[in-house]
Amino acid sequence: MTSPRRRAFRVFLLTAGVGLLLAVWLVHKVTSYPDHAAGSARGTVEIEIPKGSGAQRVSELLAEAGLIEKPAFFRLYAGQRGAASRFRPGHYKVEAPVTPRQLVDLIVKGVADELIAVTIPEGKNMVEVAEILDAAGVTNKGEFLAQAVDPIFVKNLDLPGRSLEGYLFPDTYRLLPRSQASRVLVAMVRRHRQVFDELRARNPTGANYLRTKLAFDDARIVTLASIVEKETGQPEERPRIAQVFINRLTKPTFKPRLLQTDPTIIYGCTVAPSFLGEASPACQKWDGRIRRIHLDDTANPYNTYTHEGLPPGPIANPGRAALAAVFRPDGTNFLYFVSRNDGTHQFSATVSEHEAAVVKYQRGGKALSKSD
Repeated sequence: MTSPRRRAFRVFLLTAGVGLLLAVWLVHKVTSYPDHAAGSARGTVEIEIPKGSGAQRVSELLAEAGLIEKPAFFRLYAGQRGAASRFRPGHYKVEAPVTPRQLVDLIVKGVADELIAVTIPEGKNMVEVAEILDAAGVTNKGEFLAQAVDPIFVKNLDLPGRSLEGYLFPDTYRLLPRSQASRVLVAMVRRHRQVFDELRARNPTGANYLRTKLAFDDARIVTLASIVEKETGQPEERPRIAQVFINRLTKPTFKPRLLQTDPTIIYGCTVAPSFLGEASPACQKWDGRIRRIHLDDTANPYNTYTHEGLPPGPIANPGRAALAAVFRPDGTNFLYFVSRNDGTHQFSATVSEHEAAVVKYQRGGKALSKSD
């Protein structure tokens, strides 16, 4: 063999040897990649995989979190396993270091979101409910309120009125984090209907009285219950508070039929404008206290000092006890009540009794003047 041929043969052998070594190295890298934890992260790493994320986005997020080194290798491996299109969104907690095989298994399987237990107290209005749910991480406050006052959404739930106020039943719910507002609202309305229907079935006499004597439909029952809920925190007082308002609506001698309840004014100035439009001129001067301009305000449709009967709709979300009180009031003849400043109320059947109670409990014994 001539010298040039020998040199060519040696080059061939060297090239073939390098190629073989490279192929062996590549095969080793490919076969060992899935079980080699190469990321820089250590300890618990939290990562959010958004909905609709493909293999490329997932590999980028994993690399940014320090869980993998080479996103391209991860995509190739996921594709080879047929997993690239099966990644599931969610909030993952990963203990690093972790291998690509473990990551693919985890994200294909998905993570079960832990349900959040959140309690909605009785008597909260829809804004307060939205704030509680938002703070708990269940749903966005803005989205929740937008849906709650969406007339199409309200109508689709077969509810009257211009919002879902009154139908967001106070209870403890177990809900998925970052839920769609519509799903949360539907669950709360469904719970309201369950309780309402149960109470109506248990109190057929009361339900018949409300329907025939007062011409109350379900919406009016909920509205009155919301006022009862806001007027007292004492469970034993609720049937009596309900009876006072029913008496004001039914007794022939009580005219004009003004409920004269402060919480309705507050609602009309603070919450109702979000779905009724601009607040009344008096409500635009609202500073957190009820003043004479608010008591005399005829432009506030929720002002029960100037408008007879019930307000246009509920002013809060009543619980079981307040709803039950409307179905089963206590039958007394009281027309007035005043706070004793200890969480309870003094009830009166006549104006003179009521004025005496006001002097005793609200004025420290100072007599009422003519202007009062």
